[in-house]
Amino acid sequence: MNDVQHIDPQGQDEILLKVDGTPQCPRCGSDTVLLARYQHSWKNNRGEDVPGIKEAVLCRGCDQTDPEAAELLALFTVDEQVTPENLETFGGLAAAWVESVRQRTVDEALLAAQHELWCRGEL
Repeated sequence: MNDVQHIDPQGQDEILLKVDGTPQCPRCGSDTVLLARYQHSWKNNRGEDVPGIKEAVLCRGCDQTDPEAAELLALFTVDEQVTPENLETFGGLAAAWVESVRQRTVDEALLAAQHELWCRGEL
């Protein structure tokens, strides 16, 4: 099964999940097991919503300590792929993982520290 389209229980949000041909992890460069593409919006300078699409990848190395990711990674470890038999479980775990990814925010202190290093030519 290459791509799975999941719609949340309220039918409000469509998530495209890709399990084959996923990109490398932008954090560590290793192979990923899942790519999720979902709706995302932000406010512009005038306070208006700007709709868009966001992507997240699931990496065995980088995401193993995230509880939602760990459950999904365990499914891939046991079953190795998405099948009709595990599709419902996969959909629920993937939706929970995407929701956890959506809640992530920028660490402003880390960003400021990295910016300072970059300005000094140390990064």
